[in-house]
Amino acid sequence: MSTKYLGETFDIHGGGMDLKFPHHECEIAQNEACTGHSPVNYWMHANMLNLNGKKMSKSTGNNLLPSEIYSGGSPFLSKAFSPNVARFFMMQAHYRSILDFTDDGILAAEKGFNRLIEGLDILKNLHASATSTLDVASWQKNCYDAMNDDFNTPILIATLFEGIRFVNLINDGKETLNAADLKMLSETLNTFTFDVIGIKNEKSSADHSGKLEDVVEMLIGMRNEARANKNFALSDQIRDQLSELGIQLKDGKDGTTFSA
Repeated sequence: MSTKYLGETFDIHGGGMDLKFPHHECEIAQNEACTGHSPVNYWMHANMLNLNGKKMSKSTGNNLLPSEIYSGGSPFLSKAFSPNVARFFMMQAHYRSILDFTDDGILAAEKGFNRLIEGLDILKNLHASATSTLDVASWQKNCYDAMNDDFNTPILIATLFEGIRFVNLINDGKETLNAADLKMLSETLNTFTFDVIGIKNEKSSADHSGKLEDVVEMLIGMRNEARANKNFALSDQIRDQLSELGIQLKDGKDGTTFSA
């Protein structure tokens, strides 16, 4: 399958540390026998995930489903957390380290995530000065060095917060950047936050989510009108086409709700 979609040689292969032997060693042997060379340039094996200091286990009940993080439906969590916050929390541990998932840990990550996003919002309104009093080039190099150090996301995140410190100092009038350095700071912070770490712009997503809700509510209203007029063909068509888009309608005594 990997050869079909990625070719005989591809760059990165991921997986858990528990798959090193025999699964991945067998995969290498099979590919080398077929093609005469190793299939992968870099293997990235992630370590295990614990919950509150203990190994996750379905049999003991010490486990957490991804959906429970987002819904807040787990006894191990005090509230629901966005996928962005969950990702940001996990990125604060190196992928080869054991990550201990705790409520306190993800609450702290949420505060840090909000501080990062707030800093990026402030950055949009900063103005360039004639001179620079901060060494942005060295800071940018540290961002690249962190990722070149075996995808060291904890060091990268610490460096990004150093960039946010620059933003706050400039905003407070304590430091200055010329136009070129301000552009470098902005592009680097945004690239490493949104493209490299993979954080999404929650404000933009929230805006789109609100528009989606409005459109679906409008369609629900049209469907209700069709049902009232006994136009069941149109009613079913609206329901079925929304279902094809991953939006499920649920009719209840209090009206129609939807989930996406």
